[in-house]
Amino acid sequence: MGSEFGKMLELFISASIVNNFVFTRFLGLCIFFGVSRKMETAAGMSVTFTAVMMVSAALSWVVFNYVMVPLEITFLKIVIFIGIVAGFVQVSDTIMRKVAPGLYYKLGIYLALISTNCIILAVPLINAGEHYSFLQSIAFGLGSGVGFAIALLIMASIREKIEIADVPGPFKGSPIAFVVTGLLALAFAGFSGLITL
Repeated sequence: MGSEFGKMLELFISASIVNNFVFTRFLGLCIFFGVSRKMETAAGMSVTFTAVMMVSAALSWVVFNYVMVPLEITFLKIVIFIGIVAGFVQVSDTIMRKVAPGLYYKLGIYLALISTNCIILAVPLINAGEHYSFLQSIAFGLGSGVGFAIALLIMASIREKIEIADVPGPFKGSPIAFVVTGLLALAFAGFSGLITL
């Protein structure tokens, strides 16, 4: 039990900080740049993304191990995982529209883009490829979601400060966001090698 918990903790820390999908693997940048302009939308997307990540990792693990492996259709995992994610995103889209309509309209198209986000697809594929257990898959999904949330919240706080800063004309908007992201990626590169998975 202790070794299982240790492995889960290792997967969580690795996915959230050491091998952060945004700053070390450069995945999910479309939503990252689109939603990180304001802290409110970044926080809302962080919660939604983490929930979708965990549930899709769990559902994908169950479908992969109890349906695809016995039927020997593992070659269809990309198509099936995309279907699982798209279905759950549609459910979360409907729930958010009813529960938090203001946040729903602020997130706009980016909420629908969760289903095509490469991080959401990468996690079930890594879980299947590494043969993680059910709990390890959930820990990896939670760590990936928290890592994306960390990246979004850090970037949103910086971009809100940049809005009132004296930035040279050619660097206003997206160029300064790319520069800041590169600097943050360099900072997160300092964690590399701490945990190897």
